[in-house]
Amino acid sequence: MSSSHRIRILGRELQVRSDAPADQVHDIEMFVNSRLAEVAGSLKGSDPQLVAILTLMNIAEDYLSLVKDREGVRQQETERLTLLLKKLNTDL
Repeated sequence: MSSSHRIRILGRELQVRSDAPADQVHDIEMFVNSRLAEVAGSLKGSDPQLVAILTLMNIAEDYLSLVKDREGVRQQETERLTLLLKKLNTDL
């Protein structure tokens, strides 16, 4: 069931709804703020919109890399299982 949570991102207080427990919403808030601060610290000008866009790009890059890695692992597991099944069928 969805619950309402009060968070602060880029100095703005927001009310969000989520099915996640409060501690997970807090962890997400902290992660986002940490990544925003990391990007803001690497820029000379701190235009909040630019910081937000670059942070989103960095998070998207990390996410897509993880998805690709996961797909690779899944493919390897499928290949191993297929090989094992062939061996079992041959031995029977």
